[in-house]
Amino acid sequence: MSSKSMVRMGLLALLWGSGFLWIKLALTGLTPVQLTVIRCALGASVLLVLAVAQRQKLPRDPVTWGHLVVAALFCNAVPFLLFGIGEQTVDSGVAGVLNATTPLWSLLIGLVIGSERGRLTPTRVGGLVLGFAGVLLIFAPWQQHGLASWGALALLGAAASYAVAFAYMGRNLVGRGGSMAISAAQLMTATGLSALALPASGPAHPNATALIAVVVLGIFGTGITFVLNYRIIEDEGATSAATVGYLLPVVSVALGAIVLGEPLTPRIIAGMAVVLIGVALTQVALTRSALTRSAPNRTAPNRTAPNRTAPNRAAVTRSAPPEPPQDGRPPHRSPVVPTEREHTGGRSADLC
Repeated sequence: MSSKSMVRMGLLALLWGSGFLWIKLALTGLTPVQLTVIRCALGASVLLVLAVAQRQKLPRDPVTWGHLVVAALFCNAVPFLLFGIGEQTVDSGVAGVLNATTPLWSLLIGLVIGSERGRLTPTRVGGLVLGFAGVLLIFAPWQQHGLASWGALALLGAAASYAVAFAYMGRNLVGRGGSMAISAAQLMTATGLSALALPASGPAHPNATALIAVVVLGIFGTGITFVLNYRIIEDEGATSAATVGYLLPVVSVALGAIVLGEPLTPRIIAGMAVVLIGVALTQVALTRSALTRSAPNRTAPNRTAPNRTAPNRAAVTRSAPPEPPQDGRPPHRSPVVPTEREHTGGRSADLC
């Protein structure tokens, strides 16, 4: 991996991992609904500008827009709102750890709809059980001061919502247009959907901290991260890009403790480690498969030439994912349109 790619991966992990910190800060002056609307609108603006710069056009057919409504609901509007609700009572670091459970939910959903039944191994089953055991360790419902609460359940609901989105998007949105344009359209749709709840969101009490936080979250955490993730996938492949996903909980926990003074207890650290190990085990077979498929391409004389000159760079995100494709996630795969990343333990969603 080149030094430039390593720098991009570090920056991507920082931007994504800090997202939970910015959510917590934004909630000091905004309601969860207001936060969701502004975040989606800013992210859509960034991607729309990039789409225009690349001469990508928004989809025109009603079928694609219909799919985008479902994707925007489960990949953006619902999880963004649930993270806002959850972080009203749960630490930002814990939110980052629970977000990492998305691959576990993806496996469960895959078993239900049948896409994972042929790839279920003892290792993956063990990883699934271990991952949710880590969640139980974090919640510690047997303790008087455990973290089990409606807020914590909302955070798990957000992770599960991403998994639903990834499964749906992998079947219905891959190949329907340029990645920037499709992603911009999805966030535009999410803005409209979340805005419907504004009348019931309550009054806003904006302050400088909240406004700065939501701007950073929308522009950098939701828009710019798309570009960084896309470039890493293009240069290094989806499997390499997936390693960023394992850094996000670490970054979120560290920033929560350093910036907000959130307690960093042995139970939280142990729970995070168990969750990440469980996620890794559920993805190990997929990662090996992806590496096996990509090995011949890495030695092919003209591996990158076609994609690097193609006007529609969305082709990069459609390279043989291990299962339907994020974005699903992976994380989009354009960050919105799924690729291998979602299925290799990466970030739940690039637009999250």
